[in-house]
Amino acid sequence: MGHWTLDDIPWHRFDRDRVDPELLRLVKAASLVEQNGADYTRYLCNVFADDPAFKLAAELWGREETQHGEALGRWATIAEPAFDHPAACARFSAGFRVSLDARQSIRGSRAGELVARCIVETGTSSYYTALAEAADEPVLKIICRKIAADELRHYKLFYDHMKRYLARENLGLWGRLRVALGRIRESEDDELSYAYFAANLAATGAYDRKRANGAYLKRAYAIYRPHHVERAVAMSLKAVGLKPHGWLNAVTAKFAWRAIRRRARRLANA
Repeated sequence: MGHWTLDDIPWHRFDRDRVDPELLRLVKAASLVEQNGADYTRYLCNVFADDPAFKLAAELWGREETQHGEALGRWATIAEPAFDHPAACARFSAGFRVSLDARQSIRGSRAGELVARCIVETGTSSYYTALAEAADEPVLKIICRKIAADELRHYKLFYDHMKRYLARENLGLWGRLRVALGRIRESEDDELSYAYFAANLAATGAYDRKRANGAYLKRAYAIYRPHHVERAVAMSLKAVGLKPHGWLNAVTAKFAWRAIRRRARRLANA
């Protein structure tokens, strides 16, 4: 299963005095989303039912995603012994489910589905890189670096399969761009908000999407730096068929960074 297991993590190096409670909240939420890998695997295997090569790759991907959730959940439980990771996973699954019965991609085509998967892996690779750099606790830093490397490898996996489907499906630049922008907008959807609620706020009352979304994004945006955004923009441009470096990357990354900072300030002041 990938290049590492939970036994490869030096858990004995955990340093409670270096745990950041704000990052702990993000890790708890991330552990639930990653643990959802099995549902996404089922969805992808349904959509690509007649493609055994991709199904095999998707099943491995799903197991690695689930392992990410297990690693993050174990760390969160060590950092906060009162955190019940299995119970939080059950709350999350009860409140947010992937469409398991779909037989066609919600992106309109298989090529579009793979563009969307590339965008997801772009976001997660950048996020865990930012989380690793923000963390001071040594075990969390190691876990996030390993996950970030996995997510970069997953991007390449989906990108390679995307090229196969682009050769047989008529999805041009504008179609790929439409899918990518749509998936980027979904980064603030109910999945992450509900994961944050299930991991951190469930004891305080019923799910309030606005409250949970703001609490999550305020902390998530705070860990990003310009080079994380530049990297994410480059990977996204490549996924849609544009040059990942040069003036377009520079302009888009600068715009995205300013937008993130504005949003982060508004959330911090809310």
